[in-house]
Amino acid sequence: MWIVRLALRRPYTFVVVSILILIMGGLAIVRTPTDIFPTIDIPVVSIIWNYNGLAPQEMSDRVVSVTERALTTTVDNIEHVESQSLYGIAVVKVFLQPTANIQQGIAQITAISQTQLRQLPAGSTPPLILAYSASSVPVLQLALSGQNLSEQELNDYGLNFIRTQLITVPGASVPFPYGGKQRQVMVDLNTTALQSKGLSALDVVNAISVQNLILPTGTSKIGSREYDVSIPNAAPQTIADLNRIPIKTTGATTIYMKDVAWVRDGFPPQTNIVRVDGQRSVLLTIQKAGNASTLNVISAIKGLIPQIKAALPPQLQIAPLADQSIFVRGAISGVVKETLIAACLTAFMILTFLGSWRSTVIIATSIPLAILTSIIVLSAIGQTINIMTLGGLALAVGILVDDAQSRSRTSIETARQNQTRTWTRSCWIVRRRSRRPPSCPRLQFVSYLPRCSC
Repeated sequence: MWIVRLALRRPYTFVVVSILILIMGGLAIVRTPTDIFPTIDIPVVSIIWNYNGLAPQEMSDRVVSVTERALTTTVDNIEHVESQSLYGIAVVKVFLQPTANIQQGIAQITAISQTQLRQLPAGSTPPLILAYSASSVPVLQLALSGQNLSEQELNDYGLNFIRTQLITVPGASVPFPYGGKQRQVMVDLNTTALQSKGLSALDVVNAISVQNLILPTGTSKIGSREYDVSIPNAAPQTIADLNRIPIKTTGATTIYMKDVAWVRDGFPPQTNIVRVDGQRSVLLTIQKAGNASTLNVISAIKGLIPQIKAALPPQLQIAPLADQSIFVRGAISGVVKETLIAACLTAFMILTFLGSWRSTVIIATSIPLAILTSIIVLSAIGQTINIMTLGGLALAVGILVDDAQSRSRTSIETARQNQTRTWTRSCWIVRRRSRRPPSCPRLQFVSYLPRCSC
């Protein structure tokens, strides 16, 4: 082949090329994102509607059907639409064509979702719109636990303190925590007291709504100064203030909230439970978003945890679980180990059975250079270093070993058969003889046995 003749005519050029491959390969390893699976771009957009208390059939008839009809008239490149209606929740998945622009699809879906709010039941809120990605997988989980900490406190720390700081890590996506009890101001009604005073639950709701106001108070200019005006009783500031809200006045008697109900710092009914070592706890899941490197995301998360713990109670424990970087590091170390073992064993076999230092050096350097070239190409075309690409490289090492043994043996035997030929001519003959696929490595090893004196 022309590349063989060129390499034999210009050896220093290819030495420089090998050095460049070594340098560029190192840079590609550092800069290429390292992930568990390859990047899979699936143009799917999810629309999540929430309406507490609405039955699944009502969600399907009054929310999902209206959304699906609106999508077909305003969104381009729709392949098909799937929907699922649950109790108080509706999920509409819009599958776009493979060539569609996902950003344009999100903009169109957001616009029509905001427009159709007036066609939905009263009190409907704008939906949550997410772009689905198969590469966004959980890479790390954090378990929150602590002695003398209630589930409300654990959930509050995870949701409002830890999660807000972890989201600053590039490429990290942190959903709401699992487990724990979400803090919520609860009003426990005393039905017997309500009946005795001629009140209903609606009277309690109206009293809280009317007396829990957020009003702009503005400022007041007095002389040369301007003062902020505040109304202390516009909205209750504590739980005790809520218990003192008046509900109804009959003659000279005023009925307060504490007379017919009790306001407390509580939680809604718990729907999921997380246990760590038999104790109730909270679980935070960190997902990798976009083209970020899994190793970089996990390293940044672990480096940020000590700073977060410094501002939290000392009894709060944060334990990392399900660390996916272990598998990625294991795959990388496996490929590196197999490459080194293959290069060393192949060089040892060539040196022992054929006695050629030149072939030994060539084989010991060609196998790592071939792996580095593959990594450079993967980085250039936008791929990641993941378990699948590393598995392919591990399989390619075997082919490189087989090919190196076959070419070296043929080259040396050809040179010995005709001592008058130059090394360049012998290598060219080797290249022509080696065009057929290489044989099994085990059969080649058997062919070396007659040369062994043992």
